[in-house]
Amino acid sequence: MDLARIARGLDRHSRGSELTRTQVSVLGTVVVRGPIGMGELATIEGLNPTMLSRLTGKLEAAGLLVRDADPADRRAVRVAATEAGTAEHGRQREERARLLARHVDGLPEHHVDGLRAALPALDALATSLRDPR
Repeated sequence: MDLARIARGLDRHSRGSELTRTQVSVLGTVVVRGPIGMGELATIEGLNPTMLSRLTGKLEAAGLLVRDADPADRRAVRVAATEAGTAEHGRQREERARLLARHVDGLPEHHVDGLRAALPALDALATSLRDPR
């Protein structure tokens, strides 16, 4: 199974988004987890802190994230989604879900059954990959 190829296919068919796959992932993590420290976010996303800082700066400039001092440690920075960021995350999810549904509808029934059976395992894998160890 080539999940990277599926992800690239979703990227190709995404309309109206200026966001990269990595930006979409970071935005999604922040929306789902709520305000989060940059260190934890870097660990979850598998990004070095410098790259994450640049990326969150771009998302902040686009009005999708805000960065502020962590109340527990004023030296640390945390990020939170704005209303626009939460809305963009929802739009991205809906668009990808529609795209996947359209393509799944064209598959033979036994493939659809296989995908349904695999969903709980794929969801568990996605959750596991998002949790830092």
